[in-house]
Amino acid sequence: FLYKNLTMKTINKLRTGSALLMAFLMTGVSCSDEFLEVAPTGQVSGDLVISEEGVEGLLIGAYAALNGVFGNRFEGPNHWVTGSVVGGEANKGTDAGDYSSINPIQRYEIDPTNVDINEFWRGRYEGIKRCNQTLEKLELSGLETSKPDVYRRISGEARLLRGHFHFDLKKHFNSIPYIDESIYLDESLDEGQKQAALAAIPNSPDVWGQIEADFQYAYDNLPGENGPGRVNKWAAAAYMGKAKLYQQQFPDAKDWFDDVIDNGVTSNGLKYALLDDYAQIYNAENDNHAEAVFDVESANNTGSTNNANYFDDLNYPYNTGPDGPGNCCGFFQPSFEMANSFRVTAEGLPLLDGSYNDPSNEVANDFNLESDEAFTEDAGPLDPRIDHSIGRRGIQYLDWIEHPGKAWIRSQPYAGPYSPKKYIYYKTQENSFTDGSSWTRGYATMNYTVIRFADVLLMAAEAEVELNNLDQAMEYVNQVRERAGRSEHWVKNLETGDDEANYVISEYTSFPDQEFARTAVRFERKLELSGEGHRFFDLVRWGIAEEELTRYLAYESQYLVTKFGGASFKPGKSEYYPIPQTQIDLSDALTQNPGY
Repeated sequence: FLYKNLTMKTINKLRTGSALLMAFLMTGVSCSDEFLEVAPTGQVSGDLVISEEGVEGLLIGAYAALNGVFGNRFEGPNHWVTGSVVGGEANKGTDAGDYSSINPIQRYEIDPTNVDINEFWRGRYEGIKRCNQTLEKLELSGLETSKPDVYRRISGEARLLRGHFHFDLKKHFNSIPYIDESIYLDESLDEGQKQAALAAIPNSPDVWGQIEADFQYAYDNLPGENGPGRVNKWAAAAYMGKAKLYQQQFPDAKDWFDDVIDNGVTSNGLKYALLDDYAQIYNAENDNHAEAVFDVESANNTGSTNNANYFDDLNYPYNTGPDGPGNCCGFFQPSFEMANSFRVTAEGLPLLDGSYNDPSNEVANDFNLESDEAFTEDAGPLDPRIDHSIGRRGIQYLDWIEHPGKAWIRSQPYAGPYSPKKYIYYKTQENSFTDGSSWTRGYATMNYTVIRFADVLLMAAEAEVELNNLDQAMEYVNQVRERAGRSEHWVKNLETGDDEANYVISEYTSFPDQEFARTAVRFERKLELSGEGHRFFDLVRWGIAEEELTRYLAYESQYLVTKFGGASFKPGKSEYYPIPQTQIDLSDALTQNPGY
């Protein structure tokens, strides 16, 4: 969240990195000569930093960390590599030599010395530090007595953000240090001792209790309406339900999701609901919509492209020129397997038995065909969400042109024929909802939604399945499918107004047993949330990562042998990322994850 009601000048200063934030916390340098007692430029005095204005400034710095701190694309909130690429929804894209540090990650061969995973760790713990410093100065501000409502709101926001950062680390690394504000508030420790105490905190998988405590506090203390760009109590409730689901505490998860579904509103007061048009979830002109439960705000023309979706600046079709967005760089290409997953029966239901990868069901594509070579588009029945999610030849690409195929792909033999399509800006939005001040036009400014209402419905459906409430689970799934089935919002040919493909989708009429229901709910998450960074973490928590990703690698390597030949998911190791070796070297207590 970059709180849009504050000045962008303030936001930009806070986003530039941790140096300015640390400057808030430094005391002035003193000398024996009074005229030398000048506060360093760019710092805020101790009295101001413990005022309401100062604490709010620190809190905005914590919000800024949601979008990343150090400018590394792994720091972004969308987990395009660690969640989607590693989850089999997409390939790294481009070619083998471009951003080559991702190559071993997508092959499940990541090393603890990988720079990107270290930057991800640093960025999340920088966010945690900012939350803790907010809470520390809040305790010294006197606001608990003078303005208790302000105290509760600020502390609730900081603790929900801290819970988010820890949750993100937990699902990536499993065993992590949980760090709260207590060391910062310990007056018996000097600064050196505090740093030593922080370095002595061990990592452990047993941190759910502390994460839940942050979510519970936020739920108890935050208002429902909290202003656009700020978290609220319903985001806390959704996150608590998600934490319970990850721990397989299904009755508790159900209770939290029921509360969100029945009573939840956005921070700007909209009742949570599925948007009428699926495409509007990813449209900057529709930010802060009724489906946004927890989102990360962005802005353009602030003097820093880090305020926009810089973490996505590579993830556009390649070499589009003026005919397409970004004109760079060809990363994050949806996989063959993901495209095939949108194949449906003649009645419009998914192929839950995995037969979507059978030769007779594969989605027709232009793999290894030049853009001027003849190509016959797929005529079979497809879930309409395929063309809101994946750019493919002959299909209208937002309001640009029909995707030309290989001309927009850097290397088809390496990465396949598809382009990403979610969170891509429209032609009519260039320079109004993009920041073109840097090396590429591809800095879009739509909010990224970490948790959206369809996600909540499908998590609730999952809990209902495990409690054997199959009718309720089916109702939630059908709500999601009914929205996707509103034909007036399917992708159309701009000249004729006709559907761009043979779209067919229907609702389930029964979940005959628990196993069928479980498979249906899980597959619906794959379709609805494709490319949004959830897939790998879902597979791990369901305990089916080895099975699913081994099958994915076998299928994908038929086409992309140079990328995936010999790659393998290693059970007992590949479920979690390595603790960065740099962090182990800096710590007195961190231990490595199994297998690394």
